[in-house]
Amino acid sequence: MLGCVRIATVRQMAQVITEEESDGRSYVRRAMVELDALGLAETNGKDGKHKIWNLTPAGQKALADGNELPPRPKVGTGAKAVRAGFGPHAVAVTDTILAYTDTVLGGRREYLTDWQVEVNHAIKETGLSFNTDAVLAVPTKTSEVRLFELDNGTMSRAHLAKEVWDYERYAGHRVWEGARGTIGGTYPFWQRHRYTRSTTFPRLHVVLAGKAEHLLDNRLQALTAAVQGITIAVWANTLPRLQRGEPWYEIGVDDPHRRRARYPEAVGR
Repeated sequence: MLGCVRIATVRQMAQVITEEESDGRSYVRRAMVELDALGLAETNGKDGKHKIWNLTPAGQKALADGNELPPRPKVGTGAKAVRAGFGPHAVAVTDTILAYTDTVLGGRREYLTDWQVEVNHAIKETGLSFNTDAVLAVPTKTSEVRLFELDNGTMSRAHLAKEVWDYERYAGHRVWEGARGTIGGTYPFWQRHRYTRSTTFPRLHVVLAGKAEHLLDNRLQALTAAVQGITIAVWANTLPRLQRGEPWYEIGVDDPHRRRARYPEAVGR
């Protein structure tokens, strides 16, 4: 599990590996102490009173050597993020992954290997660069992709709205392709260089957490107003509602034609 989500508490790990209505936290604590003694896992901070665990570089190497996970880009262990004070945010991301797996994917734990966290999306030509908190690649014929952005109640409403609009800017960027001496054409950057098997830009899921539910509702309403007219598919929910299996709110609709009109065409060679 730590190889997939990078950061988790004993509570979260027990939620995955123990049967429903069973409490396996004591077992997980003993297992983590053993992994710590072997130099494969470590704790670098807390979420409240709960220790936050992550694999060490040696633990990641052991996991990779065992072919337990699909090949994925090299990432850090998450230790730096915890030491820098981002532990609660990372724990909330893990809660989001577990809640979505339980309520939307039917609790099928094998889907955990299809998640990646802190996935960078960047376009060098424009300087646009941001990290998506979690990306789910559902193993279907079309390799359906879902993007997840979590706000743990620590950023301003304006900053949250800007992060959502960054996804539209990313989706709207087009690149010119064509052999020299031919007319060529332009194509969406994401479809040529990132999600090549997707027919539409992946849906963005925004999850709000870290505050009382009535305050999360206020942030949801403010976000809905702030992204009105956006041309990518955006669904939003609060973490408590997601954990209860309640429906998502659709606050943005994919519209590639209007998106293309909004962003300038790429210049040909």
